[in-house]
Parts: sequence; structure tokens; C-alpha cells
Amino acid sequence: MPDAVHADGLAWQYRGHRIVDSVSLTAPAGTVTGFLGANGAGKTTTLRLMLGLLSGQGTTTYLGRPLRQWRDPARIVGAVMGGVAGHPKHTLTAHLRMVAAGAGLPDTRVPEVIDSVGLTDTAHKPLATLSLGMAQRAGIAQALLADPPVLILDEPANGLDPHSIRWLRDTLRRMASEGKAVLVSSHLLAEMQHLADRIVVLARGRVVAETTIEDLARFGSEVTLQSPRAGELAEPVRQLNGTFTTLDDGKVRIRGISRFLIGDMAAARGITIHWLDERPPSLEDFYLSVAEEEFRIP
Repeated sequence: MPDAVHADGLAWQYRGHRIVDSVSLTAPAGTVTGFLGANGAGKTTTLRLMLGLLSGQGTTTYLGRPLRQWRDPARIVGAVMGGVAGHPKHTLTAHLRMVAAGAGLPDTRVPEVIDSVGLTDTAHKPLATLSLGMAQRAGIAQALLADPPVLILDEPANGLDPHSIRWLRDTLRRMASEGKAVLVSSHLLAEMQHLADRIVVLARGRVVAETTIEDLARFGSEVTLQSPRAGELAEPVRQLNGTFTTLDDGKVRIRGISRFLIGDMAAARGITIHWLDERPPSLEDFYLSVAEEEFRIP
């Protein structure tokens, strides 16, 4: 069975400068895929290429077909590219009814999606009066009108307060649990670690990593310990392909080996440990390691 979303060899340039360079990625059904990168890395351009909003090189298929080959694209992909776009004087209900009519959907679907994003009390307010958080919810409501199996969202958490971010996270997780493929671009790494099942990292227009959050643990935890005989662990740690670093405060930092194994190694050698702490691998550490070139000055 094909991936819900499969992009292959996407490329786009502007004035001779390649903004997107041979980007390939997948977004399987039933998962949230985080599309990560710094501002200017090319995330929005990539998503626009995938949706056919920009003309460039490469192909993107949805459930095995290019979007243009589907008779009703709105029933396949729902996209949120920065809130909701409509006449500022139109109410949310009027706007969504117009979009629904264009997609051949009944008006009865409108109050359903408005309720699903928690905007029932806002249904008859003009779009111009919506806050940023409400506009983001309204955009998701529009994307959900045809109940598509694929959702693509570009930086949906930008400018949201903590309550709205929690709502967004819970909503997207629920959609993935219902079998939808959710592709979310963001530069908010801490939030993506809570939200995503898998990640694709973009740096200067190129994919530099694609992995799952579960496999991120293989990046290695960081253990800090204090012992008068800590130095005796250096060689055993290196033999197991871990790294051993002496810190300025007399403690040592070990990466790539769990605290359990370190404790066993110390016990086997009769080494007393006065203090030990383990910090699990973070998405931020992983991102900074694979996207290092993003921060180099040309």
C-alpha cells in the first residue's frame, strides 16, 4: 500500500538560487510527521510545491496518485497555509459555506467542523475579528470540511498561546489516531517532540534527516555523574563507543550509554558514585547536530 503522501525530487529556484534542492519525504497514514527547519530553510516552498501551488521539479503523490488526478482534491488533502483566507466581512459560517459549496459538500458539514475545532461561539463573527488562535482553528475547520485522509499544515502553532498549542497538539494527535496522515511544518522543536511520531529535517533546502521519534533515542542519552574514581570509567565507556568528557566542576559527562549500564560498570569495578543524572535525548540536540550547516556563515 503506498504512503499517504510521497514527495520525490522536489526542486525550485529563484533568480538562480536553489531554494528547494532534491527534497524527498513521506507521510504515512495514522502518523504525525513533523517537517522541521529554521525560518528560511524552505519548508513553506516545499509544501507549496507538494500542493501544486508552485511549479517546479519533482512529483508528489497522495494515496498513490498526483493530486491533479483526483476528481475531488479537497476530499483527499486539507491544507492550512496560515490561518483562513476569506473576505474579512464574511462570517466564519458564511465563509465555510462558500468553500463547502465549491467542494460539492452540504451546508450541514459546516457546523460540524466549526464545533470540532471549538469555534461554535465564534461561528457568526466576521473573519476580521478573529484572533490569531481562532484564525488557525478556522483554517483547520476549512481543511476538515471534506474529511480528507491527508492534512498539511504550515507552521500552525505560530503565535499561539499555551492553551491553543495544547488544543492543537491534542487535535492533531486525535486525527492521526483516526488514520489520517498529518504533515506539520514547524521550527518549534520542543513542541514537535511532544506532537510528532516521525520527523523530517530540512536545512538550506535539503533533507538532512528523516527518522522516528522512537528511533531518536538511539541518538544517545546524556549522563552526568560525580565520583572520586570517575576517570576509571573513561576507557570502558569508549570501548562501548560512548563519549567521556570531564567537566569544569569535577563531574563527568557520558553520552551514548544508559545510566543502567554505567551503574553496572561502576559496580563491577567497586567504584562509588556520589551523584548521577540522565537527560534523555532531545529533538533539539538531534536537530542541531544534523542541521549544523544551517547556522554556518557562508
